[in-house]
Amino acid sequence: MADIKEQIKLLPSNPGIYKYFNKDKEILYIGKAKNLKKRVNSYFVSKKSLSKRIERMISKIYSIEYTIVDTENEALLLENSLIKKYQPKYNVRLKDGKSFPFIAIKNERFPRVFSTRTILKDGTEYFGPFVSGLNKNYLLELLQKLFKIRRCGYNLSEDNISKNKIKKCLDYHIGLCKAPCENLQSESDYNKNIEQIKKILKGKTSNVILYLKEEMTEASKNMDFEKADEIKQTIDALKDYKSKSMVVNPKMSDVDVYAVYSNDDIAIFNFLKVTNGAVIQTDTIEYKKQLEETDAELLQFAITEMRTRFHSNSKEIILPLLPDFKLENIKYVVPKIGDKKKLLELSYKNAFYYFQDIQKRKALQTEKSEREIKLLKQVQKDLDLKYIPYTIECFDNSNIQGSYPVASMSVFKYSKPHKKSYRHYNIKTVIGANDFASMEEVIFRRYKRVLDEKEKLPELIVVDGGKGQLSSAYKSLVKLKIQNKVEIIGIAKKLEEIYKVGDSYPLAIDKRSQTNRLIQQIRNEAHRFGIEHHRTRRLKGSLKTELSEIKGIGKKTATKLLENFKSVKKIKESDVYTLSKFVGSSKANLIKNYFENKTD
Repeated sequence: MADIKEQIKLLPSNPGIYKYFNKDKEILYIGKAKNLKKRVNSYFVSKKSLSKRIERMISKIYSIEYTIVDTENEALLLENSLIKKYQPKYNVRLKDGKSFPFIAIKNERFPRVFSTRTILKDGTEYFGPFVSGLNKNYLLELLQKLFKIRRCGYNLSEDNISKNKIKKCLDYHIGLCKAPCENLQSESDYNKNIEQIKKILKGKTSNVILYLKEEMTEASKNMDFEKADEIKQTIDALKDYKSKSMVVNPKMSDVDVYAVYSNDDIAIFNFLKVTNGAVIQTDTIEYKKQLEETDAELLQFAITEMRTRFHSNSKEIILPLLPDFKLENIKYVVPKIGDKKKLLELSYKNAFYYFQDIQKRKALQTEKSEREIKLLKQVQKDLDLKYIPYTIECFDNSNIQGSYPVASMSVFKYSKPHKKSYRHYNIKTVIGANDFASMEEVIFRRYKRVLDEKEKLPELIVVDGGKGQLSSAYKSLVKLKIQNKVEIIGIAKKLEEIYKVGDSYPLAIDKRSQTNRLIQQIRNEAHRFGIEHHRTRRLKGSLKTELSEIKGIGKKTATKLLENFKSVKKIKESDVYTLSKFVGSSKANLIKNYFENKTD
């Protein structure tokens, strides 16, 4: 601790961020401060007021690093970005892995408007994010219908258009595009529509409606009643869209709203963005508390996160309490009455309902877990196992008349397939069709690797086969000296009987029981997975032994033929016309000539 106090003495009194490291140079905690020296020193002055979690963290601190900044606001932003980057153990955790879509207006001639989750720094403008895909899709369809924006990816340069390199497509014929590609719509007219779209995406629908009314009046004066009617339909559609937005108070032009619902473990923050009196964006995030953080401490994280995520520049924020850290040039409002109070209550309801959903999901997950445990306990009882089989690994051999012998492993965790853990094995030491020796090899290879890499052994191993395969697999477990650490059974193919090592007779298990169905399901998965691998090996073998010998026939052509004809034999028997349907007449003739002139 003496060394830490020496480090604290060297800290400046500037605003900035500090990082605590342990002996292994892992970041334990990242914090911000108006005064770095005072803030860090406060952790080490008195232990009486500290929680047990903070005491545990302090006991692990080995070194301190810091970065000074000019303002408190910069400290807050830097802290937020570093926490998201390093995810220190003792910092608050944002439980949010979502990647929300934006509506993009491409930086190009005759800009396209489309949905994306990727932000590029190429001058493209992004609006959103849209938490609801339904709202985003509805808005995109509306904008396409009203403003006839092109959807093609062609380069509409002046040169390409003047040389008629691009032809109008179906969108033009069904009234969804005005064909700027054939110069049927001017660039200035197109860009006017883009400007109106930008306003709508910014929540300024009223401004667009006002502009369109002026356009409609002008069209009527010019006796262009068809255009006036088209504009009127656009206005009506925009009014309908606007009416579906939640209108709160037209006098509220640009306001952010935050509400919180929390308990000892988590804090739920709801965010509402209000523009021109309507709620145009909303989102809810969850923070997992690490060091008993207060709502005021967490509120600053929520504000920074949402303002970054939604690109908000609102100068007024409505909230239930004042955060610990004040953003520059931002007015904080804690309303007691009126429309702002109603907005805060609405936001709070959203946070509370989100919390209730979390609780319901946890209850359902608990119920599901209890059902799974109950099933596994029944499996343990039926199979007379020492351990509950949380992880079960099953092995199956595949070969056709001894060719291309392979094995496969399926894995079930908590009675459900865990496909990431499935494995294929090419048999290396066995020649011909010898299921017993193949099983012995693959079991040895699998669990030698598990031991070498210090992974966890499964509670149960299942082999597809009767007493012979089971005995062979058990030999490998004995060689590896793990026969007492893991249990193994075999399931015979014909009568679906289950055997244990050393038993002359199968276990007396009801064929309709959940245990029997689970073991069969695991075995079927291993069999299916093995057949796929065996088919792939046969295909590769066929390529090497036959078709690859034909000059002018490459791997892609050979693969295409085998996928369609299933075997080299069928390819040999096909005529040139049939082969040419898949590879063209030139290659078809090469193949046919090769097989006709080949001497066995």
